[in-house]
Amino acid sequence: MPVDQSLPLADPRPAVADEQARPSIADGLVRRLDPRSIDVEQATGWIVSAVLGAITFIPMFGSGLAVLVSGQAPWWVPMLILALWIVVNGALAWQLQRWPAIAHRHTAYRVDQDGIEIRRGVVWRKIVNVPRSRVQHTDVSQGPLERRYGLGTLVIYTAGTDHARVALSGLEHGTALQIREHLLPRESGDAV
Repeated sequence: MPVDQSLPLADPRPAVADEQARPSIADGLVRRLDPRSIDVEQATGWIVSAVLGAITFIPMFGSGLAVLVSGQAPWWVPMLILALWIVVNGALAWQLQRWPAIAHRHTAYRVDQDGIEIRRGVVWRKIVNVPRSRVQHTDVSQGPLERRYGLGTLVIYTAGTDHARVALSGLEHGTALQIREHLLPRESGDAV
């Protein structure tokens, strides 16, 4: 199919956003995590389910076969052990697939000029406020699955012992970088 030469082509170079044109992340609005974080958590759940299933299958089924071969138990004992293994691992896999969507609905954050507030918890609710004046430094990290989905984890290190390390995963990587830049101290001097 021929390409219409009259249509302008998109510039392949990335557009540089003007600092004043970009809206501030510190607008005080309560925001949810990126919905792709559910996919990351579910993929992690599949990996954990597969590893735990493989680790527990050999000892569980091996012990059932050993009992059967030794003649100490009837033939249905290995089948009962296998059925128990299937039920337990199936329940774990279902929980690891279902829980991320539930937890996502109960996690939010708010960034304003004073700092960041993180709300999370399905059964036990927890609200953590981190004032900018307490922020020592911040990190934005990405694991392999987060990188695949374009997400990142914001880690805030604060002064003090209570909540000295606060992590917020499930943020779009660019948003995590914006929050990181906002939380960094504005003073040019560093007291040593």
